[in-house]
Amino acid sequence: MTMLRLFTIAFMAIILVPSGAHLSELPAKIGMERDAYFVVQGIYAGWALFGIPIIVAFFANGALAALERRRDRAAARWAGISALLVLLSLAVFFVWIFPANQETANWTRSPENWNALRRQWEWAHAANALIVFGAFLATCMAVVRR
Repeated sequence: MTMLRLFTIAFMAIILVPSGAHLSELPAKIGMERDAYFVVQGIYAGWALFGIPIIVAFFANGALAALERRRDRAAARWAGISALLVLLSLAVFFVWIFPANQETANWTRSPENWNALRRQWEWAHAANALIVFGAFLATCMAVVRR
């Protein structure tokens, strides 16, 4: 059980990193001119691999919730809340971020509505940073309860 707790916190920390990066870069990027913005967006090539730890974090929290169910119901609830928040972050990704990525061919094509897509992409990432941070805190609550 200790290893599962540690594993779950570790994966939550891993998914917190790109979320925090997106949030911290928003003020500098939101007002950039189109050409500069598209150049900067190139740094995210390969970030799709962060989808793997997001899925792992979801299942790890689910497993923690299931295994804590009999020992500590409050810990199980916190882990369950974290799993739901991770799932919510995926919903935000697929509703707002992924469509912007698709419409811009991962920010290599500049459609007429690029600025609206940028706002959608940046603010959805900012929302996800807060959601993932909440999920991280919920996991911590599940783990420190004992």
